[in-house]
Amino acid sequence: MNILIKSATIIDSKSEFHNTTQDILIENGVITKISSNIKNPKNYREVKLDNLHVSQGWFDSSVSFGEPGFEERETIANGLKTAAYSGFTAVAVNANTNPVIDSNADITFLNAKSNDNAVSLLPIGALTVSSKGEDLAELFDMNTAGAVAFYDYKKPISNPNLMKIALQYASNFGGLVCSYPQENRISGNGVVNENITSTRLGLKGIPGLAEELQVARDLFLLEYTGGKLHIPTISTATSVDLIRAAKKKKLDVTCSVAIHNLYFTDDVLTDFNTNFKVLPPLRTQPDVDALIEAVKDGTIDMVTTDHTPIDIEEKKVEFDHANYGTIGLESAFGALQNIFTTKKTVDILTKGRSRFGMEASPINVGNKANLSLFDPNMKYTFSRNNIVSRSKNAIFENENLKGKAYGIIANKKIVINS
Repeated sequence: MNILIKSATIIDSKSEFHNTTQDILIENGVITKISSNIKNPKNYREVKLDNLHVSQGWFDSSVSFGEPGFEERETIANGLKTAAYSGFTAVAVNANTNPVIDSNADITFLNAKSNDNAVSLLPIGALTVSSKGEDLAELFDMNTAGAVAFYDYKKPISNPNLMKIALQYASNFGGLVCSYPQENRISGNGVVNENITSTRLGLKGIPGLAEELQVARDLFLLEYTGGKLHIPTISTATSVDLIRAAKKKKLDVTCSVAIHNLYFTDDVLTDFNTNFKVLPPLRTQPDVDALIEAVKDGTIDMVTTDHTPIDIEEKKVEFDHANYGTIGLESAFGALQNIFTTKKTVDILTKGRSRFGMEASPINVGNKANLSLFDPNMKYTFSRNNIVSRSKNAIFENENLKGKAYGIIANKKIVINS
């Protein structure tokens, strides 16, 4: 793959060309020259786009597709195309398929299906067999096959001894254990945040306590066992405080937050729009403020789209019966830019790779080209026309966003959403 990128503003604090506008020559997938004006005597493909900016490739630590078993929601091929069009060069894919990804053969299947793609698929294996929370899955075998972490997606491990054993066992080979932060005996049959809004709407609530008890429990277990723990998609101010305190103790813990939990509060639920039914639920403004501050100061290590395609039959029903989840890849950049500066947004989208076993690739001569291409100033209203996913359950539908991805250059391939 030989490409000449023309007049691109480089946003990469690890590059000597940060905040400058340059031409970038890529030959056989490697950056061979960066200069203000590069000639093209070999007639390479040229990339010229309005207000073009480039950064290191973006990474999402929690994406769900549907294959195998739920192809009507999303296939691996279309899911990776969606990621590429949205500016992501790597996505960690959850195990919530049918059957659940819980063996060496399952990880091998995902790797084979995503082979030779511009987007790198990082498979996450289930922590327990069939994600039932009863017996540990084949963690070491999945690690050998290429699993980057172990997680029963949105299913908390209720047995603390099982979580203790998982942390101890995975530490033998450096495995990353993920634990969904919810105590089901507290959350019960709740469907939204327990608050004045839930009372007014007559919907059963999930108190922040349900999350915070599980976070506290898992941090105590981590302090006892050692190992590596990741807590995905926290949503409350108290969870932030607990994790901040754990990091001061030098515990090996990271955490993430979903973009929509940084953006919306439970006030948007008044119309019973099931696109706003997500897990963890949308919380209050003080929670949102605390989460944003934690992203800024680094307490929250990464921000995820928590992209979860759900078919229309499971969303166009009464709120109580609708499935949880929203797609988010296509709207990620524009939504984040409504909260943060471009520099901070890019920093957010390029964090987390090392935790999931990937190396960074700064935009410097001699490095592999792993680039996201975007226009940070484009303003538009997010609509169905912007959705590439098979499922259309978009929480950001009809939102005014700022910034749009053009595509990516990665793995010796170029994907441009033209």
